[in-house]
Amino acid sequence: MSAPDAGRLEAIWIKRAHRGPMDPVPEATLVAGRGLVGNADQGRSRQVTLIEREVWERLMSKTGGQVPPSARRANLMVSDCSLLGTRNRVLWVGSCRLRIAGETRPCERMDEALEGLRTAMEADWGGGAFAEVLDDGVIQVGAEVRWD
Repeated sequence: MSAPDAGRLEAIWIKRAHRGPMDPVPEATLVAGRGLVGNADQGRSRQVTLIEREVWERLMSKTGGQVPPSARRANLMVSDCSLLGTRNRVLWVGSCRLRIAGETRPCERMDEALEGLRTAMEADWGGGAFAEVLDDGVIQVGAEVRWD
């Protein structure tokens, strides 16, 4: 049973190499202080990156695009869970906690995916958030996400 203010983990992507493809996976292992096992970005400030499904859909509508959300190059897509202004808040993803460290600013790769996407993402945390992993554990697509 989900909590009333709970959202859902919609997708997980692992990036094997910098600038490499984003591989969709049904589950992934988180390591505290490191990030996702197998992901190119380990142990940095951006251990895990997140986007919101609703924001991505709004961006596609605004730009007239039909680019898959993996083009954002985030690791996790959540729904029914606003990331706007959540710096330092703790988000539960299944049984694991992530501390939101800040806003993920869009880069030139967004315009490579879709012309005008970078500008469209600049307002209101449209590029999502990045987080520090606080707990070891396995997360799965479909898991509940909720604020601590």
